[in-house]
Amino acid sequence: MASENKVTYEKESLERGLKNRHIQMIAIGGTIGTGLFYGSKDSISAAGPAVLVSFLIAGCIVFLTMRALGEMSVAEPVSGSFSAFAYKYSGKFLGYLSGWTYWLMLVLAAMGEVTASGIYMNFWYPQLPAWLTGFICLLILTIVNLTSVKSFGEFEFWFAAIKVVTILAMIAFGILIIFFGVGHKGIPVGLTNLTAHGGFAPNGFSGILLGLVMATFSFLGVEMIGTTAGESEDVEKSFPKAINNVALRILIFYVGAIFIVVSLFPWNGAATFKGSPFVAVFLQVGIHSAAGIINFVVITAALSGMNSCIYVGSRMVFNLSLQGNAPKFLSSITKKTKTPYASIILISSVVMLAVVANYFVPEKVFGFVTGLAVVAGLTSWATIIYVQIKFRRAKMKNNERIAFKMPWWPYSSYIVFGFIALVLIIMAINPGTRPIIYAAPFWFAFIIIIYIFSINKKNVIKGESKK
Repeated sequence: MASENKVTYEKESLERGLKNRHIQMIAIGGTIGTGLFYGSKDSISAAGPAVLVSFLIAGCIVFLTMRALGEMSVAEPVSGSFSAFAYKYSGKFLGYLSGWTYWLMLVLAAMGEVTASGIYMNFWYPQLPAWLTGFICLLILTIVNLTSVKSFGEFEFWFAAIKVVTILAMIAFGILIIFFGVGHKGIPVGLTNLTAHGGFAPNGFSGILLGLVMATFSFLGVEMIGTTAGESEDVEKSFPKAINNVALRILIFYVGAIFIVVSLFPWNGAATFKGSPFVAVFLQVGIHSAAGIINFVVITAALSGMNSCIYVGSRMVFNLSLQGNAPKFLSSITKKTKTPYASIILISSVVMLAVVANYFVPEKVFGFVTGLAVVAGLTSWATIIYVQIKFRRAKMKNNERIAFKMPWWPYSSYIVFGFIALVLIIMAINPGTRPIIYAAPFWFAFIIIIYIFSINKKNVIKGESKK
């Protein structure tokens, strides 16, 4: 099968314009987005201060999943990431299913960023329509992605740099407020908010489990770095370093930042704040200028997330087209900049639906798209682990050396599968997310029908049918 599917690798002609500094900063920025800055308030409301446990558990699963993806990406760097690996090691159908489902997740995530950008802008301009902000941001970033991969890399580098520096500064400043009262009239806030409102885990173990759902959404997108492999200058050097640092980034940027939030801001007030809980923290302690700075940063985080979704989604569809799992025109690239312009225009056009939705029902868009994104994202994580198992077995069978192995294999793979099943069960039990679980089968039925009656039928006629 490997030789049959070699087309995925041979026909790629994208520019390898992402440098090591781009890869490292994209890897960092990929773990910091709207899920942390905006969606974390739902996790805090569900679990209270024990949301820290939710993020630690989800973070461990993310690290294992990234090591599985890194093992394959270092050995065989392609822009299609795990969809290309699924196509090669499991067959055409799984490459199709995983690729289009991940594309759906990216579309939904980008829709969430479009929605969040409008909400953040309302902090300064309450009368500005959220849909207008989202439209302007989407238009600008579409143009950036059409220009060149280097343009994407530079934009993402600086977006990520702003987020990283600000979160580190916020954590440092938060520690000064908590323990020394800096900026709070010299009165230390202390750690009483961790236990003062019903205890550390006010909603018990069930609250921690509910917090896992939004914590999982917060981490969705970290696997995007796998897609940059096809356009990276030095994969063997940059990838292992970027992926191994995931655990440290999770501890600092997620657990560290959330610790500051729940220490400074009563957890039971997070749900009442319309914007980011990170902004609420500084408003709570009376530092309004800092709140404005943080709001600027969360806007750049939304732009960063949107930028990454457009980039990765376009590369995913580009590779699907090379596989024969998407229309041929979607693998069209510009002669000068080597960007897949047709795939970029496709994803931006679909994300535009969020702009329309925000015009009619702005208050409902974020919750709906994030829930669907979790299901699509978990499907992608399951695919990564499943394909990595087949990848490892194929390499072992041929006695091939693996330079960057997933640790504790195969037990680590089974742990990830168990976590995915747990989150889906939680979503099915919770009345708020249950409709999303019911809606997911319709997506899978839709794309399977298309595969059977369009793509697979076409291949049968050509005599190229596989699984």
